[in-house]
Amino acid sequence: MSLDLDAIKAKLTQLNKTDDRRNNLWKPEPGKQTIRIVPYVHRKENPFLEMYFHYDIAKRSMLSPITFGNADPVVEFAEKLKKTGDKDEWIMGRKIEPKMRTYVPVIVRGKESEGVKFWGFGKTVYSELLSIISDPDYGDITDLMNGRDITVEFTPAEGTERFPKTSIRVKPNTSAATEDKGVAEKVMNQIKITDLFPEPTYEELEQALADWMNPENADSDTTTPTTNGEAKTETTTKTEPKKTADVATAFNDLFNQ
Repeated sequence: MSLDLDAIKAKLTQLNKTDDRRNNLWKPEPGKQTIRIVPYVHRKENPFLEMYFHYDIAKRSMLSPITFGNADPVVEFAEKLKKTGDKDEWIMGRKIEPKMRTYVPVIVRGKESEGVKFWGFGKTVYSELLSIISDPDYGDITDLMNGRDITVEFTPAEGTERFPKTSIRVKPNTSAATEDKGVAEKVMNQIKITDLFPEPTYEELEQALADWMNPENADSDTTTPTTNGEAKTETTTKTEPKKTADVATAFNDLFNQ
């Protein structure tokens, strides 16, 4: 029996995407860590990336096309269920609707040489960050030269606590995101968020929905990590620190084009 080269190539692609997510996503570890939100170079006016995901219709999370204003067959089906007048079908429609998760590009203090990673969080943290930025006493905490670092404290679910807890505290003093020109270049050479979460086709989502409705016909050999993949890469890359003025010039050159 000859090897199925297409299947092998597909598996290799899947493994590479898994590594990309692990290397480029950041998830807080238990305790306190300090990060800095930086501008998203592919949409400079707003670093907060609202992404909608399907978590319940497949063995893997799938990005919903409504993230980009495109048609989603699962959303269409959910709307039909909610309009039948049947309570159970309404609940099912709500269940399969995509859920929002917000991502921002960050650099992790102490690991700046690893470059930009994307931190994903829920509504509570998102609301708190927006409230802070809208406060004139804080302003744009993502500003590259005069922004503010953030302390993130993560408490895992333990004992009677059913859910983990993430709390944030914005530093009172402003500072440059980095004074290292090498790190600045990494900030400005970010990957696109869609490189980590590609938009599935309408047909792919139709098939996922069909498999979810008829699980006995679904392929049981496909697995992909969720959107909350941990980023635990380490690097020994070292760069010589540069003057703040040099970094400011580099930032201005790219972000004011």
